[in-house]
Amino acid sequence: MVDKTAPSGVRPIGGNLTNVNFLTVAEVAAVMRVSKMSVYRLIHAGELEAVRFGRSFRVKEGAVDAYLKESFYETG
Repeated sequence: MVDKTAPSGVRPIGGNLTNVNFLTVAEVAAVMRVSKMSVYRLIHAGELEAVRFGRSFRVKEGAVDAYLKESFYETG
């Protein structure tokens, strides 16, 4: 579900966030070994779930894990 009132189609997440670890875009980029711009593209495309705080984004650690698990594929 995309929130049409939110900028760039970013949708709010719900639920209990008390025990959630949030990562900055730079931390996500370091974990994934990609550029910060690549992380921003994933966020804006809706492929990586993120929370917006003012002008910056924070990504749930679990969202990064889920994205990476979904991205694996068999070769050969």
